[in-house]
Amino acid sequence: MNRTLTYSIEPQDRHLRIEQFLRRRGYSRQNLTELKKMHGSILVNGVWLHLNETLDAGDILTVRIQESESSEKIPPTELPLDIVYEDEDILVVNKPAGTPIHPSQNNYRHSLANALAWYYGQQGKPFIFRCTNRLDRDTSGLTVIAKHMVSSSILSGMVRRHTITREYRAIVRGHVEPAAGTIDAPLSRKPGSIIERTVDFQHGEHAVTHYQVLDEKNGHSLVSLHLETGRTHQIRIHMKYLGYPLIGDYLYNPDMEFMSRQALHSYRMQFVHPITGEQMDFTAPLPEDMHFCGF
Repeated sequence: MNRTLTYSIEPQDRHLRIEQFLRRRGYSRQNLTELKKMHGSILVNGVWLHLNETLDAGDILTVRIQESESSEKIPPTELPLDIVYEDEDILVVNKPAGTPIHPSQNNYRHSLANALAWYYGQQGKPFIFRCTNRLDRDTSGLTVIAKHMVSSSILSGMVRRHTITREYRAIVRGHVEPAAGTIDAPLSRKPGSIIERTVDFQHGEHAVTHYQVLDEKNGHSLVSLHLETGRTHQIRIHMKYLGYPLIGDYLYNPDMEFMSRQALHSYRMQFVHPITGEQMDFTAPLPEDMHFCGF
């Protein structure tokens, strides 16, 4: 993936080394190491310079990202792909339930990564899979993929700083009481299992989920959830801990009367664009299998 980024140096950034300037804009040390290997990757006023050179006000700094390799062990597969948004730096996809993010030993060709490998391949572009927010196989909804190493680094930094706002929607059985609140309960692996997690106040990692009931119909509640942290299975375990597990959750609540997968959907994502700085806001409507109650 080739991408050219241009920066106009303002007076407050004069006397910074190129490396310092780029680090302040979210470039990782690994990004800078890779850029050093790319011929003509750093230009100031059209002249190729090393990263330790000093910038001056009015300079035009050009970064040329040149990626020619593709992710190994991700065979391209022609699969449906619901692209919500795409530009030169990011791609936002509405992932269907039942589709894993990555290939696995038991599902080597039917993941989101396989579908994107096909999509990139049809355009004759190299493909490195860089997914920012990983959803469980049976969780539907929005996920954002970085299209090159710099946007990936900046988005990863946003995840660490919790500056990407994520809203999920879930369906539980019954009348949730209280109708809104915060679940603050640390999570760890369940003893004896490599998959399941559990609330563990002694050894668990910090985990916080904010929730609010949006609607109630036919004995079920539609719940909006905002993650403050992003632990594995966090929403599924926190709602069970509250006493209202997600329906259809084969691991934590095998209530399969209306759904055969956990009733969880990544509904909304808000974040600052990693390159342009523009405020981004995306939503994906509830999938068909979550409309059984009329929500």
